[in-house]
Amino acid sequence: MAENIDLNEFHWLLTIVQSIDVGVVVLNREFSVEVWNSFMENRSGRTPEEVLHKSFFDLFPEVEQEWFRHKVDSVATLGTPAFTIWEQRPYLVRFKNYQPITGQEDFMYQNTTILPLQATNSRIEHICLIIYDVTDVAVNKHQLQSANSQLKHLSRTDRLTGLNNRGYWEEELRREYSRHRRYGSMAALVIFDIDHFKKINDTYGHPAGDKVIQFVAEVVREAIRDTDIAGRYGGEEFVVLLPDVDKVSARLFAERLRQLVEALVVEADGQEIRFTISLGVADLGQTSQDHQQLIEWADRALYQSKHGGRNQVSVHGG
Repeated sequence: MAENIDLNEFHWLLTIVQSIDVGVVVLNREFSVEVWNSFMENRSGRTPEEVLHKSFFDLFPEVEQEWFRHKVDSVATLGTPAFTIWEQRPYLVRFKNYQPITGQEDFMYQNTTILPLQATNSRIEHICLIIYDVTDVAVNKHQLQSANSQLKHLSRTDRLTGLNNRGYWEEELRREYSRHRRYGSMAALVIFDIDHFKKINDTYGHPAGDKVIQFVAEVVREAIRDTDIAGRYGGEEFVVLLPDVDKVSARLFAERLRQLVEALVVEADGQEIRFTISLGVADLGQTSQDHQQLIEWADRALYQSKHGGRNQVSVHGG
């Protein structure tokens, strides 16, 4: 009777192992396959008869042998399970992803558990490998991260120009000013606006005015370094923060920008629009109270350019 119960229980266990929606593989200490459930058969395309007593590494050459052997040896020696998660290692064995909802992923993301299997003589002679399909979880997290990244980008970006909005570039200026106060680093700020912009709007229309602003933004994007912060101040006014640059180098940058814009031709409704910009430059070479003072100095220099005839660069403090 006891033997029948044991056989029944063994049959039930086999049925469960075959039916559960996780991969179950039992390996001996030579890493040969001894149990291979239907999940593994369906995902790999190999039947239990095909893989029985075959080397796990021959079946899955993508597995990092040294790492996996060390992992299994630790499990067998300590007699405690080990785990891997998809965020550290996307998969142990490479299975194609056939889930329709997450079809954009080429492979199945996996968590795995490695269990020590104790024999009747108390020795650990087999290891059970359990593979969980966590593709949905991984894809959802990736999509959430992507959405958050896009939201972060949108929250700091001016919609018309694609440059940084005032909230973002002023925060970067504040951070650069703190670095200056702490380490004595240099930084310069260039503020400029489009000359006679109201006349452009009145003559060619607001859509043409928007196009002019967008073209200027593109020129700025191409002119700056990766470390520079370009942004829109408001309306037709722009700023460029130049870390580790003094007013002499900033003036050269501003002059180059002035020339690039002067050579620009914007076409709108078959008409060619030419225009210029006026620029003001300031740096942190003088004693300042806060980051706002740098904005004020550059703004004063811009005012000087506007009243000096426009289409020119002025530097605060000469």
